Amino acid sequence: MDGSFGEGGGQILRTSLAVSLVTGKPFHMQNIRAGRKKPGLMRQHLTAVNAATEVGQAEVKGNAIGSRELHFAPQAIKPRQYHFAVGTAGSCTLVLQTVLPALLTSESRSELILEGGTHNPYAPPFDFLSRVFLPIVNRMGPVVTAALQRPGFYPAGGGRFSVSITPAEKLSRIDLLERGKIKRRLVRAIVARLPRKIGDREVRVIGEKLLWDRHCLRVEETAEARGPGNVLIVEIESEHITEVFTGFGQRGVPAEEVAGRTADAVLEYLAAEVPVGRHLADQLLLPMALAGGGRFRTLSLTQHTTTNIEVLKMFLAVEATVSQVNKDVWDIEMVQSTSAFAGGARRQ
Repeated sequence: MDGSFGEGGGQILRTSLAVSLVTGKPFHMQNIRAGRKKPGLMRQHLTAVNAATEVGQAEVKGNAIGSRELHFAPQAIKPRQYHFAVGTAGSCTLVLQTVLPALLTSESRSELILEGGTHNPYAPPFDFLSRVFLPIVNRMGPVVTAALQRPGFYPAGGGRFSVSITPAEKLSRIDLLERGKIKRRLVRAIVARLPRKIGDREVRVIGEKLLWDRHCLRVEETAEARGPGNVLIVEIESEHITEVFTGFGQRGVPAEEVAGRTADAVLEYLAAEVPVGRHLADQLLLPMALAGGGRFRTLSLTQHTTTNIEVLKMFLAVEATVSQVNKDVWDIEMVQSTSAFAGGARRQ
């Protein structure tokens, strides 16, 4: 496999590790993260590799910081208690996504503790995981719960959360074509070891741009984080799905700009009347592929989504039908393929 393909980052590696664990298919990857300023395995990616190695009792070569080449050969999935620590502010939610698919249909329960970055601008934050992704996974059969013990912001990291996984024998198909009536709106500006007024400014802009009632707006201060940080979380709970949009405070970027960009993403999602946002789209592909099919409507496709589709087709007997419904809406359906060159039996 060529790690420079498509988005050229860590997504190709994580998806390959996840599907390799499920299918038992080994892989050899070159040019890992060739499309990034610092190519090769960084701490967060190495943690994902090592986590997959433990869960799949795998034979691995190239698992070192900076490595641009990796050989990974899983043997058998071992459900049990695990503790994975990134050691930096690198995302531990992405580490979870690497090993979770294999544990969703394993023989018994697993308990995981993950440490590192929980609120990272380049990865799904814990709130997205717990409020959006895992509830959809649970509708497919397993029971997965997650609890945040401590938030971890960039650059200090130090976040921690636990996950409990009760597997299902098989994942069930799910279709997400309608959002349904909006039931609840919530805006949370979380501020850690920074002035509260940053959060006040963010929620004010969100309220003004989205025309939401002030009772939807909250500012939360936390002293539990090991370093300073700020995240703005906009949650829309609808009849058939919950979506979360996030903005992250950055040095030199006004709070109003952070809130304005987040509000624009929310307005685009609401105007399109789709159930699935852009970031959720690429993450739904794998569980739907493992279920043997699924369908959803979303916004225009990101490079992460198109790359994930191609990686899944390398390992699994699946095809993705992608069609444009109108200018702003796309329809994606995962279906089983009749190709003799895809798929494979998972090793026990």
